[in-house]
Order: sequence, then structure tokens, then C-alpha cells
Amino acid sequence: MVVYRPVRRPRPSGRIEVVELPAAEFAVAVHRGPHDDIDVTNGRLGAWVVGHALAVDGPIRETYLVGPRDTEVSARWRTEIGWPVFRLSAA
Repeated sequence: MVVYRPVRRPRPSGRIEVVELPAAEFAVAVHRGPHDDIDVTNGRLGAWVVGHALAVDGPIRETYLVGPRDTEVSARWRTEIGWPVFRLSAA
């Protein structure tokens, strides 16, 4: 598992390594609620990406918008899941 945490001045420490993530475009889904079934949201997003032939190599990113540190009420948790894709046209 790789855990990403943005920092101003990255430096390795013990088992911690500095990794620079490349810029990327993402297909994004937001999982609402506890993480018990987050694999379902990941699977649906992944199926959509593959079904539209948009997938590119790169790590899937999860951003915990609201989680256990914010509230004990798991129904309020929100996790943004981003699959790297290529852009079809200019924005």
C-alpha cells in the first residue's frame, strides 16, 4: 500500500519514501458511506473507464474528503476515487 500525503518539503524518514506523482487526468466517483463496500464503487468506476477505453497506466488515487477523523458517523464519510485516464478533447 502506498499512502499519499502532500508535504511542502518532502524527505525520506525510516520506511517513508518520497514519491512524486505525475500530473494526470482522472475519471472520478465519490463513494458515500463506510468503507466496507468501497470495492463496489471502485469496480463500477473501473468498469466505466475500461468500457470507454480510457484507461492509462498509473496509480488509482483515493482522497478521503470526510472520514473517521472527521466524524464517527460512517454514513457521512465521502471518499473520492480517481482512475487515471487520457483526455479526449481540450477543456
